[in-house]
Amino acid sequence: MPHPQMKVRAVIFDLDETLIEEETSNDASALTAADIAVARHGVDRVALLTALRMRSRELFLSGPMIDYCRDIGISAREALWGSFTGDDSSLVQLRNWMPTYRMHSWTGALEEVGIDDPALAAELAEFFAIDRSRRHVVFAESEQVLHELKKKFRLALITNGAPDIQGTKIDGSNLASFFETIIISGDHGFGKPDLRIFQLALERLKVAPHEAVMIGDSLNRDIAGARDAGIGTIWINRYKRTLSVSHPVPDIELTDLRDLPKLLIPAH
Repeated sequence: MPHPQMKVRAVIFDLDETLIEEETSNDASALTAADIAVARHGVDRVALLTALRMRSRELFLSGPMIDYCRDIGISAREALWGSFTGDDSSLVQLRNWMPTYRMHSWTGALEEVGIDDPALAAELAEFFAIDRSRRHVVFAESEQVLHELKKKFRLALITNGAPDIQGTKIDGSNLASFFETIIISGDHGFGKPDLRIFQLALERLKVAPHEAVMIGDSLNRDIAGARDAGIGTIWINRYKRTLSVSHPVPDIELTDLRDLPKLLIPAH
């Protein structure tokens, strides 16, 4: 069944898992780090990756900055590599906690696979942070779709996260030039689904809510937030997740970005 076309003047994009790959990049860096442990101790690299996910998440959720991270949209895995530069007091606290968090995450992961080697944990923590900061994989269709849409619409990017992390991703993916405005939640103290971040984008784009559409992969942040702001919504469901009754219902659901230029038509 064909999707209905939407008349808009502006298109607002999410970044992670909408335009660029996030989790596969995290996994690639973690597995590359795990290869060092394999060479030293012959551990199972997948088991180490699984242990790292579990241990880092536990520490993150019980850590002192969890409320701030939830508000801004910083994940446990991002906390393993971000620099968290900036003068904001919360960023300073997060930056000060990072060495302990990373060391305990990797030490705990190694212990889960039977290795007691703090020096190796420190080495892996540093390796992962450097390697992950260099991996920025853009989905195959992203650049072409943005290029086509930029000819007809005003484009904006709203992304949750710390300024340095999201800025590194944007620079590394070479996508910044497509957007009239880029809004990073960490620069403002609030993030999606907070109405204020969508209203900020509308103000900068000089369009009314009904003249814009939000493109994103998160039902709770992108779709719910935009819907509540009166903005049209397109859910990018790359991994074929199932909508539950508690989820906000998007106007359109797609498995990737390829059909966007056909679905969106300029409103005059």
